[in-house]
Amino acid sequence: MTPNDSRPPLPEPVPGALEELIARATAADGSPPFSDGALIDPEREVVWLGPAAALVSPTEAEFVVDPDARAQGHGTRMLEALIGSNDMLFWAHGDHPAARALAASHGLIAVRELLHLEAPVPEAGPDPVSTRHWSTYSTTDANAWLALNARAFAGHPEQGAVTRADLDALMAEPWFDADDFLLLWDGDTLLGYCWLKVEGGEGEFYVVGVSPDRQGEGLGRRLVEAGLRRLAERGIRDALLYVEADNAPAVALYRSYGFDNHSIDIQYARP
Repeated sequence: MTPNDSRPPLPEPVPGALEELIARATAADGSPPFSDGALIDPEREVVWLGPAAALVSPTEAEFVVDPDARAQGHGTRMLEALIGSNDMLFWAHGDHPAARALAASHGLIAVRELLHLEAPVPEAGPDPVSTRHWSTYSTTDANAWLALNARAFAGHPEQGAVTRADLDALMAEPWFDADDFLLLWDGDTLLGYCWLKVEGGEGEFYVVGVSPDRQGEGLGRRLVEAGLRRLAERGIRDALLYVEADNAPAVALYRSYGFDNHSIDIQYARP
C-alpha cells in the first residue's frame, strides 16, 4: 500500500458495512464502485476515511463515498490520503462528472477507458459451435485455460496475469456455474472460451478469449453466439460486458450483435 504517511490512523474495516456501502452506491450510481478483481485481490487493503471506503493495492486504488455524504469533501480527503506515489493508478467506475472534476483538480489524467456495453439477448438459435462445459475439478481444464488466457491477454494488465489462485477464488464465488463456462477444443488443444457470469437476472460475458494462433477464423464470433445461446437457454434477457475502448476489433464484434454503451470506467494516473 502506498498512501500518504501523513494521514491519521484509520479504523479497521467492517466487511458488513462495506457490503452495505457497495449496495447503496450501486443503487445510486447504476454501477458498482469496485471491480470484481479488486474485491478478490488478496493484496488489497480496505481503507476507511469517514463515510468513504477504498480498496488499495501497492499500485492501484478504487474508492467510493457514501451517497448520503457526497459533495462534502470526503472524496478529496480520500484521494489526498492515497495519492502518495507517482505510480498510483485510480479507477473511477461510471465516469461520473464529480470523479472527472476530482481527478482534474489533482492533476490526474485518463490513461484507460473500459466500456460497459449492454444488449438484449436474442432467442436461442442453432448451436453455432461445438463447445463443452468447464469441468470444475479438472486440472487439465484449469492448466489449459490459464495458459491460453495468458497468451490471449498477454498485453492486458489484469486479465493476462490471472493465476491459479485467482481462478480458484473466482470459482468459489456464489455466481460461478461450470455450465456457463464454455470451452472450444480441437482435440487436446483449447482454441477459445466464453466465460459467462449470471447474477441478479443479468448475464455478463465475463471474458471471451481466442488463441492468438487462430485469430481471423471467426472463432470469437462463434463463441459470442454460443454465449448468447446459453444465456437465452437460461432465460436471461439482458447481456452485458466490459471491453477496452481501444480494442477496436472486439468493440466492433460486440457492436455487430447490438451491444451499446451503458457506462464507462476510467483509469487515472499522474502525467
